[in-house]
Amino acid sequence: MLRVAVSQLTTHFRRFVAIGLAVMLSVMFLSATLMVGASTNASLGASIGEAYRNADLVATSKNGEAFTQAAVEAAASAPAVEDSYAERSTYVMFEAGGGEQYGRLRNAAPASLEGAILTSGSMPSKASEAVIDVKTAEHLGLTVGSMLELHGAGPAKAVKVSITGLIQATNDPFSSSAAQLIASESVLNAVQDAGAGFTGVQFSLKAGEDVAAAKEYITHRMEAAGAAGPVLETAQEKVTSTVAMLSAGQDQLTVVLLAFAGVAILVSTLVVANTFSVLVAQRTRELALLRCLGAGRAQIRGSVMLEALVVGFLSSVVGVLAATGLMTGLIAWAKSQPEQAFATLAVPPSAIIAGLVAGTLLTVVAALVPAKAATAVAPLAALRPSDDASVRNKRGRVRLALGLVALLGGAAALVYGSVNVSLGVALLGGAASFVGILLCSTLFIPTVVALAGRLASPAGVPGKLAAVNATRNPARTSATAAALLIGVTLVSLMMTGAATSRQAFNNTLAENYPVDLAAQTAVDGSGDPGQALARIKALDGVSAAVMLQPLGTLSDATTPDGGQTIYGVSAADAASVLRDDNLKPGPGTVYLPEDSPAGTASISTAAGTVSLDAKVLRTRDVPAFVESSSIAASPLPDTASMVWVKLDDSVSTDRVQALQKDIAAALGVQERTVSGAAIERVTFNSIIDVLLLVVTGLLGIAVVIALIGVANTLSLSVLERTRENSLLRALGLTKGQLRGMLAIEAVLVAGVAAIMGAGMGIVYGWLGAQATLGGVASVVPAIPWLQLTAVFGVAVVAGLLASVIPARRAARLSPVEGLATA
Repeated sequence: MLRVAVSQLTTHFRRFVAIGLAVMLSVMFLSATLMVGASTNASLGASIGEAYRNADLVATSKNGEAFTQAAVEAAASAPAVEDSYAERSTYVMFEAGGGEQYGRLRNAAPASLEGAILTSGSMPSKASEAVIDVKTAEHLGLTVGSMLELHGAGPAKAVKVSITGLIQATNDPFSSSAAQLIASESVLNAVQDAGAGFTGVQFSLKAGEDVAAAKEYITHRMEAAGAAGPVLETAQEKVTSTVAMLSAGQDQLTVVLLAFAGVAILVSTLVVANTFSVLVAQRTRELALLRCLGAGRAQIRGSVMLEALVVGFLSSVVGVLAATGLMTGLIAWAKSQPEQAFATLAVPPSAIIAGLVAGTLLTVVAALVPAKAATAVAPLAALRPSDDASVRNKRGRVRLALGLVALLGGAAALVYGSVNVSLGVALLGGAASFVGILLCSTLFIPTVVALAGRLASPAGVPGKLAAVNATRNPARTSATAAALLIGVTLVSLMMTGAATSRQAFNNTLAENYPVDLAAQTAVDGSGDPGQALARIKALDGVSAAVMLQPLGTLSDATTPDGGQTIYGVSAADAASVLRDDNLKPGPGTVYLPEDSPAGTASISTAAGTVSLDAKVLRTRDVPAFVESSSIAASPLPDTASMVWVKLDDSVSTDRVQALQKDIAAALGVQERTVSGAAIERVTFNSIIDVLLLVVTGLLGIAVVIALIGVANTLSLSVLERTRENSLLRALGLTKGQLRGMLAIEAVLVAGVAAIMGAGMGIVYGWLGAQATLGGVASVVPAIPWLQLTAVFGVAVVAGLLASVIPARRAARLSPVEGLATA
């Protein structure tokens, strides 16, 4: 039997090309998904975690308090510590580029822990030296050798420094909006209050030290030195906790990636099992003949398993290599984009091992089931055609019962997981419900195809025969449709999930950053505000701009001289510039930034005091404002107006900085007064774009898997019907009619499977996004109709093309030769 297996692999290798492609692509999908997780973490480490990417451990305070010198020295002197860096930072002002600028200054770290990358010049080595990021330098016309005077909090807090080098601009979205400066401790002492503590401490450990033990020991030393609630984390743990902080305390990113891996495993199982089952089922008569010649059941199963083992392992190796190549190409393309230069490729051992094991194991398991079925009956019985599963026999009733249980139970779990934002439950429920649908597919897909076949009646005899064929052999029709159903459902799921998730991300960003840029006009009233607003609207990259008038001040007992200014904006103007579609100011309400007191707000205006209901927003990015009709009073005298600006979605970080300068010039104010979250939005969107880029790559793999699956099953089903087709030819069916019949049948099956798959994918994608992001964002289904229409067209064309070669072969074969085929 070993020789039989080897003979099958060498003599009939074409028979295994299709299954090899299915296994390769499935393994490619799984390995690429796991690489996405590792690459995403690496990319986040290069963006959000770039400041501590060289550290083994990072210490931060749980309650935000700065660490004292004593706590830092106690930690740095721990036996496991090789080197340490206690970070101090502050914000400074400086004159450059024709105006006053705003920047973040921190002390330089030891070379082993310095996260900044020098592009030219040298790092500061003297008390009067500093480095600045290259983007700010280009924007302000600074070079190595330029002099800056840095001003801290207070008139006496100033120091002159010489720029000795330029560093790469930060990819950290929390720091990208300000100029980045690094200098010595003495410069920090000159611009910062004495006794200012350290915001965090980074450690590199000695070789061979246990990280967990070092964490515990350093924590105890810092607590003994008076540090309140020190938190010790590895660099990757710090990135994860930061991402969790952004998503309401849940590490949604890791959960989403694990969900993709789970979906990949499920799809790999279904596609490989379906394709290999059809392949082995075609050989049922051949295996039965071997048994008649003396082969035992164990030998038959062993022969098929050996074939599957070899095909599965070789295909898995190719799949892992293909996944690595795909991810390398995607990350290389992402790195070539200026806004996504932080994209980093990571190929974890788990992606390689999981791909090889999963592909090999799934192929063997998929081959074992039909081989066992072929050896479960007597050889002569196996040589006869078997009855298909239907409600008229026990096999069909058992299959129907199992399918309904899986479908109903899985659907209930899916809905429960989505409502309660439990992705694990939703994932299991979705998988179970889909398996239930596949188990019941033999009982309903042929009927649906037959009903759709009425559309083919105008095609005459070929059309009617195509519709009849769908119900005459339900197992064959279901097997052909199942391959495409799996692929289209997956593609539609991911397309809908990606579109829905992107919309949820955008809505969350809009809620946190509703205004792109904001600036106050000059208090002295110089210049024409209307003319300045017109100049701003004409700037390249500006989508809309509106002027807000100061209508009053918020009465506050703690500030008797007047609280924060209340600005008025019309509902139409607000709609034109606010990113948050849910933020629609109405009369009678004052909108306050986050952490403001709720209840009724008392507002002092030029006409008297007005009481309005206060609505506290989930953002600090906007000042207090009202809908203009809420306060019937003239604008406050000697108070600056405010301009809100909305930018085009395609604006880059460099363009945002240029627009800040242009807007400041138009208003006649300092550039530093033009604030807003545009840069943060662009940076966060760049991170999201990188994540969705790799998901798009996975979509491409899923499409190919679906097409291979339907091509395999449809081609094999046509080859199975050689004698049947020859009989039709003998009864008068022409070659053209035979080709037309097979083409119509393929289009009917592919069309029905594509429509059903798209419908299920939309539901699964929406509920999956709800289960993933429902706790941190409002999830509204976004259906990419254009993409789904393209998938439907590709599926139908793929089904049609899959029937061309077998149909030509069947048409060329003479009726006599075909009827003589065993």
